Amino acid sequence: MRKSNNDAAAKKNRSDSSPFVKLLRNLAIFLSIAVFVSVFSNMRNKVRVTTVALMDDAVAYKEFKAVFIRDEEVKTYDGEGVLSYNVPDGGKLGNGTIIAMAYPTDEQLSLNSERERLRRQLSILKKIQNPGTRESAQPAGVSANISESYRKLLYDRDKKDYTAIADEMDDLLVLMSTYQIITHETEGFSQQITDIGNKLIELQTNSVQPTSVIIADRPAYFVSYSDGYEEALSSAVLGTVTAEQLNSVEDRKLHDKTIVGKMINGYSWHVAGVLDNSRHEFAVGEPVMLRFESSADTYNAVITDIRDSGDPSESVFIIECSEFNSDLVQHRAESAELIKDNYRGLRVPRDAIRFADKTISVTDPETGEKVPETANRKGVYTLKGDKIEFKLLDVIYEGTDYVLSGVHEDSNDYLALYDDILMEGVDPDYAGKELQP
Repeated sequence: MRKSNNDAAAKKNRSDSSPFVKLLRNLAIFLSIAVFVSVFSNMRNKVRVTTVALMDDAVAYKEFKAVFIRDEEVKTYDGEGVLSYNVPDGGKLGNGTIIAMAYPTDEQLSLNSERERLRRQLSILKKIQNPGTRESAQPAGVSANISESYRKLLYDRDKKDYTAIADEMDDLLVLMSTYQIITHETEGFSQQITDIGNKLIELQTNSVQPTSVIIADRPAYFVSYSDGYEEALSSAVLGTVTAEQLNSVEDRKLHDKTIVGKMINGYSWHVAGVLDNSRHEFAVGEPVMLRFESSADTYNAVITDIRDSGDPSESVFIIECSEFNSDLVQHRAESAELIKDNYRGLRVPRDAIRFADKTISVTDPETGEKVPETANRKGVYTLKGDKIEFKLLDVIYEGTDYVLSGVHEDSNDYLALYDDILMEGVDPDYAGKELQP
C-alpha cells in the first residue's frame, strides 16, 4: 500500500513539473499582469483625453427671405411677332439703345441672329487682315498685349460684366490671330472674309424688317421679365413696408406677350427682410455682407433701417447695396444670408470649457502700472508633458458645440496654437502639478 501511495506522489510531482503545466502557469501570470496594467492605464488615461487647439474659421450670419426693392419701369409693345433681344439681363442701356426688335416669325428671328453673328465675325477678320495692323505689329509686343487682354478677360469674368467679356474675347481673338500671321503660322483669312461676305448677301435677300423696335429713352439697366411688383416695391415704400407685406411677396414672372421687360433705374438697390433682432445684434449704419442662394458671390452692404411693431423678433431690415450684376436681377425674392462678420481663432469644444481662479497682470487705470488680479475666469485645462495648466480663453465667436478663442501670442496666460486641451476627468487641484503615475 505504501508503495502505491509513493508512486502516486511521484506521478503528481512529475505532472506539476511538466513543461505544459509550467507554460500554462506562466501564461496565467502574464495575463493577470496585462489585465492589471490595462486597468491602471485606462484609469490614468481618463485624465489625459485631449484635443489639439487648431485654427478655424466661422461666419456669423442670419438666414432670411430677401425681397429686392428697386425703382423699375415696365417696357411693353403691341405683342405681335417674336422678340429678339439686343441686351442681356443686367445689361446697361443708354439713351437710344435698342433693347429688342420684333420679327414676324421664328424663322426670321433665326435669320437675323445668324446675320448678326456673321457680321461680328466679318468685323473681327477685317481687323486681323488689316495691312496696317500686321506691318506695325511685332511678335514680342503682340505677345504682351495677349497677356494683358487675358488678364482683363479674367477681371471682367470675376465682375460678371458679360458685355465687357464679349468685347474682350473679340480683342483677344484679333491679337492671337495677328500673332499667327506675323509669325507665319497662317497665311491670312482672305478666303474666310470672302465666304462670309457672300453668305451675308444671301441672307440679306431673305431678310425682312422688324415689325417693332423697342428703344430705351434714358440710361438704365435691363431685365427681360416683369413680376407685377414694380410699383408696389419701389424706393417710395422703404419707410413703410411691413413684415406682413414682405412675407407675402412671391418670386414670380408674369406671362404676358406684350411685356418686353423692365428698366431698372440706377445701380443702387435695397433688400428688405424680416429678421430676429431681439438680442440687438445688428444696428442701423452697420456695414454687413449679403450672400444670395442664386449666387456664389458676397456683396458689401449697409443697414439703413431697422424697425418693429413691438416685437423685435420680427424686425423689418432695410439694407442698401451699390454692387450690381446679372445675378441680382433674376429674382424678386429669394433665400439669403445677412453676414455680420468673419472670425478666425482657436477652435475649442464647449465640453472642454471650465472656470477657475486665475491670477493675471492687468493695467491699473489710475497708475498705468501692471498689477496682479485674481478672478474666476473662463478657460480650459491643458496638458504639457505631465503637467496640467489652466489657460484662459478670449471667446470671439460662439458656435453650437464649440467656440473660437482669439490668439494672444504675447501672453502665456491664454490658450495657444497646438496646445493639448484636456476634455474630461480634470480635477482643479491638479492645476500646475505633475500627474502622478
